[in-house]
Amino acid sequence: MNYQYPFGEYVRPLVQEDRTPKKVFVLGVYASAVHARWKKGNSIVCQALAVASEPRIFWDGNPEEAAEIIRRIQIPEELGTLEPAGRSLNGPSAKVLDDHILAPLGFTRNDAWLCDCLPETRLNPSQVRVINEKYNPLIKEYGLNEVTIPKRPSVFCNKKRAEEIAEELMMSEAEMIVLLGDIPIAQFLRNVSDVPYSTLQEYTDRYGYGNPSDAVICGKQFQVLPLAHPRQIGALGAHSERWHNAHAEWERTND
Repeated sequence: MNYQYPFGEYVRPLVQEDRTPKKVFVLGVYASAVHARWKKGNSIVCQALAVASEPRIFWDGNPEEAAEIIRRIQIPEELGTLEPAGRSLNGPSAKVLDDHILAPLGFTRNDAWLCDCLPETRLNPSQVRVINEKYNPLIKEYGLNEVTIPKRPSVFCNKKRAEEIAEELMMSEAEMIVLLGDIPIAQFLRNVSDVPYSTLQEYTDRYGYGNPSDAVICGKQFQVLPLAHPRQIGALGAHSERWHNAHAEWERTND
């Protein structure tokens, strides 16, 4: 389906663009979006409204790119204006990935093949709320499009999608896999490999946080390194202090 954001942009899948061989394969959960601040006069209608797909997977929130993307979105003059949301609201996970995951491992972004369990954005509860309260009441009067993006699901990666990711993994030629949080472990790895853990906690209890182990996928042995989700690592909003601290300690030992 061609899912639409508020004010008309269409959702597009975000996938690895540079398909040359890489050293590490990074698997996240689902794609994020470009967020805009919606203003009407001097009032802020919404601090961070998802309005477009990111220009590339694990986008770093570049403000010039954000401004260019948001400028092309047409909004009725009576409804105000859109401008890039605060710097911390676009691309925060990418900054965590670069500085707190890849760098301690000795990798750069050029060394990494990036993938998400679900390559499209979905609406989290706060986005659903602002769309219901601020945007939907205006649809009929101003001829706006309906927002058709599904809500954040519980299943991001079924068996078929896990097989697709495994094909991408083989294409990448990477020998290490970094899994970001519980969902890539439970919904990808458990679908393609016989490993004795389903969560980051179970992995940590067995191997210790930040210690890689071996797993066989499609008949090939890989180093697998489950780490906390960037939200936890970077203390991005609501997060687990325990995982934040565990990762900080891992970084100190990898300096």
